[in-house]
Amino acid sequence: MSQTASSVSELDRVRAVVYQLLSSLFGREIDQARLEQLTQPQATAFWLQLGQDSRISDDVQVIMTQLKQIGNERQLLELAADYCGLFLIGSKHAPTPYASHFLVKGQEPLAFGEQHHLMSDFLKQSHLTVQSDFKEPADHLAVMLAYMGHLCTHASPEAQSAYLNDCLLSWLPAFCQQVERQDSGQFYQALARITLHWVDSDKQSLV
Repeated sequence: MSQTASSVSELDRVRAVVYQLLSSLFGREIDQARLEQLTQPQATAFWLQLGQDSRISDDVQVIMTQLKQIGNERQLLELAADYCGLFLIGSKHAPTPYASHFLVKGQEPLAFGEQHHLMSDFLKQSHLTVQSDFKEPADHLAVMLAYMGHLCTHASPEAQSAYLNDCLLSWLPAFCQQVERQDSGQFYQALARITLHWVDSDKQSLV
């Protein structure tokens, strides 16, 4: 059963914002416009609020510090290069951000395969579509996090919990471990740890 607009709590709205934020950071590399959004006072206050959880406070501080230290185009391009090296240039050990690469066992995962179609069905049932300029399969982590943001304000706690358990926590830990191993910088491994902690904690709060 979906929630009505009047039944959506402020907490659920905040949860949705966190999922949308995490989705955007995995969805594409940070450009100058996005950097300005992420470092404006309102965003800084949001990061500080998120960092009140002592278990991820250090990682939130890493994110905030790295964003604030970007002072020229070269530094911005270096962060973009970290993103591309991790998530766009496919290699055997790269932490590719697709559920299918972690859930398909015993065979080579296919782009736009079973997990993509599963997520596409979820989106269709909710009358949602992937943005036209985002050409990735629907089982991309950014899409899956954004969809969870939608569920925060449109689905029952039981439905949200099932989605987190079956569609995200079934592969997110392995993905985050690969990011930690492969990230030559600090930004994306900190982001991965924040994301995993957030998803796991959110799942526990819905039980």
